[in-house]
Amino acid sequence: SMPRISNFDFDFVMVLSGDQLYQMDFTNFLKFHEETEAQLTIATIPVTSREATGFGIMKVNREGRIQKFVEKPSQDILHEWTSELEEKYTSQNKHYLASMGIYLFNKEILLDLLERNPDEHDFGKGIIPYAITNGYRVNSFPYDGYWTDIGTIQSFYEANLALTDPVPAFNLFDNEQVVYTRARMLSPTKIFGTHCERALIAEGCIINAREIYRSVIGVRSRIGRNSVIRSSYIMGQDTYQNLSELLEDGRTPMGVGDNSYIENAIIDRNVKIGTNVVIKGGPGLEAHEGKSYYIKDGIIVVRKGATISNDTHIGLPLDQ
Repeated sequence: SMPRISNFDFDFVMVLSGDQLYQMDFTNFLKFHEETEAQLTIATIPVTSREATGFGIMKVNREGRIQKFVEKPSQDILHEWTSELEEKYTSQNKHYLASMGIYLFNKEILLDLLERNPDEHDFGKGIIPYAITNGYRVNSFPYDGYWTDIGTIQSFYEANLALTDPVPAFNLFDNEQVVYTRARMLSPTKIFGTHCERALIAEGCIINAREIYRSVIGVRSRIGRNSVIRSSYIMGQDTYQNLSELLEDGRTPMGVGDNSYIENAIIDRNVKIGTNVVIKGGPGLEAHEGKSYYIKDGIIVVRKGATISNDTHIGLPLDQ
């Protein structure tokens, strides 16, 4: 990919992570990089000792220069990896600086690092440690805004449901830090007699459910009569279907059928869930790997395009 990049005239290269949710002003990031005369700047975020074992941890001096780096340190060596942080962080027991996987390189430095490490394909595990240990000017950009890793099922699930909070930490309703979505030009959503509380509902949906609570409902979702959706993320559909023809042929249409109950679940795109179906995740539910669904950390994930037949019960009993 470097020959392609080299065809453009530029001074800096910013590398961003694809499995994180955050709101960062990249202009400030670039300004900081230039003002500190860094060759490489790494965005870092303060974390607690419990969180630190899951990240790459930076040892940073008073000037903000990164001196050492360790990938996912064990608890028994954590005391060696504290950095001098402001009281607003230490009061929350945050004494460690974790890499956010967001990097800003001077062009010539990136080219130099890649030439010196021709077989390395991972920035976090290879390129970055090499730069720190070989005398490059690697600085820490301290970030104190919203950031969460969504690289696991649990973190992805929690980050999405957090958007339904009255005032979410990640704010979709902001005039300055605007989050742009893909314009699909769909019809407005139609809701028939549904009690909705803490519900985030995308466009183009047809909802007859009895209740939607603390859930995210994706585009073109169809939810049948008397159904209940609680603490779940339903991703929606890529297309609409002619329901009457499908039902006449005895086939299950995309969406959620009548009299079904879904809780603590992620329903992927274009899933077909029949009538009288129960899908209930929760703590203590054993991990499972199946063709139509799997269970991870108590969360039931129905796979993309899967069909869940009428009267199927997955997970915990309704009274538990």
